[in-house]
Amino acid sequence: MSPLPTPPDHASRLNRLAVISILVGLLVLALKLLAWWVSGSIALLSDGLESLVNVATAVTTLMALRYAARPVDHNHTYGHHKAELLSSALEGVLIVAAALLILHQALTGLRTPPELVAGPLGLGINIAASVLNAVWGCILLREGRRLLSPAIEADGHHLLSDVISSAGVLLGTAAAMATGWTILDPATAALVALHVLATGLRVLWSAGRELMDEAPPPETMEVLHRTIARTALGATEIHDLRARKAGRSVFAECHLVVPAGMTVDAAHRICDRIEAAIAGALPGCHLTIHVEPAESQPATSADGDSNLIRIVI
Repeated sequence: MSPLPTPPDHASRLNRLAVISILVGLLVLALKLLAWWVSGSIALLSDGLESLVNVATAVTTLMALRYAARPVDHNHTYGHHKAELLSSALEGVLIVAAALLILHQALTGLRTPPELVAGPLGLGINIAASVLNAVWGCILLREGRRLLSPAIEADGHHLLSDVISSAGVLLGTAAAMATGWTILDPATAALVALHVLATGLRVLWSAGRELMDEAPPPETMEVLHRTIARTALGATEIHDLRARKAGRSVFAECHLVVPAGMTVDAAHRICDRIEAAIAGALPGCHLTIHVEPAESQPATSADGDSNLIRIVI
């Protein structure tokens, strides 16, 4: 069963989300830089720098989604799905870079604490930007999971992480303004930097696992097992079932053991039935089935791995 191109409406929905993310990111960036400009707070500046990363990652996500939606070609016979994973990995790198820049600004502020001015106005502007980020982040997280897009989902996680760090910034800056202890402002920025750094490393780790062909989640494998066992009537066994993720797609393969006297046509009908059921149960899953007669059934897989799944029909 060959990979299918991304449906036009699915790709269009992902592109719209990515474009809106860029516009929301630019608006949030402008608000946070305005909050820093009227307050002089290093912590608010660190928050603004993280929003600059949000804009850069939103642009990268849009480019990756458009590339990932391309149909298969002679150089990419499995499609371009991993472009989303590369986008997620780049997003992780940019988040880590932003964390290091924020940490540098914070250490400078710890040596020379800044003078804070116009507190309520700067904090109010930053709160408005954070509320906008929280609403859009929740939308991206929900839609990324629904549309099986790791790039969109990573954007949602990133924005919600930004909201958490913004809350810490607001508390620290407010405390510095209320107490007059201006060192609290860069100290808060340093804590934000550590939080942002942890987020970037998590995004990198997640993208790296999928780039290394990590198996799908256990619940996805369970659906594969149940669907194949339910629809492989006429076969005697299915073994060496394995799968890997590639962006929104799952590529699976297995060996189908049939009675030695079964015709090629009959075995092919069983394969068609299994593939149709998998397509309905797991949209975006591409299953390849190798048919073999019962007499030549191997004791282990071709590479000697005896731990692969066996399903006795």
